[in-house]
Amino acid sequence: MTAENVGKHPYGRPNRMCQLKALDKPSQRTPEKAGQQVLMAKKDTYKYELHDGHRTVYVGTTNDPERREAEHRADGKEFTKMTIIGGPSTSYGAGKWEEERINTYKRNHSGDRPKYNQNDSGK
Repeated sequence: MTAENVGKHPYGRPNRMCQLKALDKPSQRTPEKAGQQVLMAKKDTYKYELHDGHRTVYVGTTNDPERREAEHRADGKEFTKMTIIGGPSTSYGAGKWEEERINTYKRNHSGDRPKYNQNDSGK
């Protein structure tokens, strides 16, 4: 990528990823851009499912799995285990996963949501 093409998509369209990559290359940094930092969202949100035997009864996200499990038990939800899915994610990414996971469950269960999920977005 040449200096005049920094921040441009290969086909001439603006491209944010090209801009971010350019800032990571010391040879392409200008003095005013050298001090810039790319802000990244914190990956502090866990994706989880509650299971009663083999059946998924709830899909959710939290930043504190132990606290959330205790809250579910205090609310009277019946489940045998809580499974953390993958590693920590951004709040946005975890929310998208939750919505997609509920929709996948619905497709596989005649349009029904998991027993304790009250809506399709998880919110």
